[in-house]
Amino acid sequence: LFGLQQRAAAADDENLLEIDQNKVVMQVSSKNVPKKYDSGNAQLQEEVVMNSNLFNLSDPEQRRIDVFEKAAPSVVYIDTFAEQRDVFSTNIMEVPIGTGSGFVWDDKGHIVTNYHVVRDAKSAQVAILTKVFDKSDVDDDVTSVYGTSRQSNNGKDILNARTSMRNDSGVTNYSRKVYKAKVVGVDPGKDIAVLKIDAPIFDLFPIDVGTSTGLKVGQSAFAIGNPFGLDHSMTVGVISGIGREVKSPIGRPITNVIQTDAAINPGNSGGPLLNSSGKLIGINTSIYSPSGASAGIGFAIPVDSVKFIVDTLIRDGRVVRPILGISYLESKQARALGIERGVLVLDVPTNSPAYKSGMRGTRRTESGLIEIGDIIVKIEDKKINTEADLFAALESYKPGEVVRVTVNRPDLESPTSKSFILTPVTLSIELRASATIVVPQNTYNR
Repeated sequence: LFGLQQRAAAADDENLLEIDQNKVVMQVSSKNVPKKYDSGNAQLQEEVVMNSNLFNLSDPEQRRIDVFEKAAPSVVYIDTFAEQRDVFSTNIMEVPIGTGSGFVWDDKGHIVTNYHVVRDAKSAQVAILTKVFDKSDVDDDVTSVYGTSRQSNNGKDILNARTSMRNDSGVTNYSRKVYKAKVVGVDPGKDIAVLKIDAPIFDLFPIDVGTSTGLKVGQSAFAIGNPFGLDHSMTVGVISGIGREVKSPIGRPITNVIQTDAAINPGNSGGPLLNSSGKLIGINTSIYSPSGASAGIGFAIPVDSVKFIVDTLIRDGRVVRPILGISYLESKQARALGIERGVLVLDVPTNSPAYKSGMRGTRRTESGLIEIGDIIVKIEDKKINTEADLFAALESYKPGEVVRVTVNRPDLESPTSKSFILTPVTLSIELRASATIVVPQNTYNR
């Protein structure tokens, strides 16, 4: 302040406005002081201290802040654990194997995340942000206490805090609570899992669900998650593309995926992708990167697909899809064999409807040669070039329906010939339901 006074005097009592870190210091001279405060004192000075950041926010900055403060309490931090035997005893210990993101779906405690976040876990814990209430407003058994054991619902659900989530989430007036998670259902084909925590309703802040219909390339996109364990981190970008396709953890294609350049890194999986209104438009699921870190190409499952799957998992615990009951060779490998179009059938189990219809699989002959099986080229009127086309064609049917499957069947030109010809054959196959997957064998559910 003394230095400012000296510079002000040298400037012939001109007004001085200077920012010193988080302070704005205003020098008031006898020339500009309001008349009702003018006491004739030429050295009258006043220091006005305020947070300068409040005066420097642009409208876009404020909108981003609003999006974060609206959505952050809905974003959760997921810790996953595996069992490991102690080398010095026979005791089984739980060791952390990773972290991920998710978000609160409803006020019943359902948490939505990616299947691959919990796929290899034996147990999982969910840390949520909860509003800090005055003690007079809530019961003693649900007051927020971090780092100590809390009792609620007979003491079965709230854990001693051992999450890797750090103390400061960047959201004011919120604390965190850690709960055991139960798996409600998973859909590996779409990389979606639904967990459940037994939390009181006033601790839950369901995310505002929007729609992925009508998204435009170039509109703003915001990703909130826990990259590299840094909880509640927000990155900003735009929607770079729509209608993309990525593979699920089991190889089934996920279609109509949203592409964004908002930075998505390991730990962001399962977190929300938001529009400029703070509404959910997708679940961040994967990235395209040679290094494994963000390269500006991230993918999110569209929320319109998510809503149907999540509602089905909550209601039934599983998602049933129609299948032919066969195994196949991936297109890239089939191309190496000279099969340019269609899906090569590898195995047709004897109890499958495809076997009953007469479909042939690839086999090894008595002489040791490989006999190529049927090549699926059409489902009804839909052409099949790759396995992605096959899955997409089956999506429009239900288990129990009968479909016409056209295959190219390789046959030798003659018993002594080494070349073969492809003969089109149409089979009628009754689709069966996919194997019931309620919870992966090694995923916590008790």
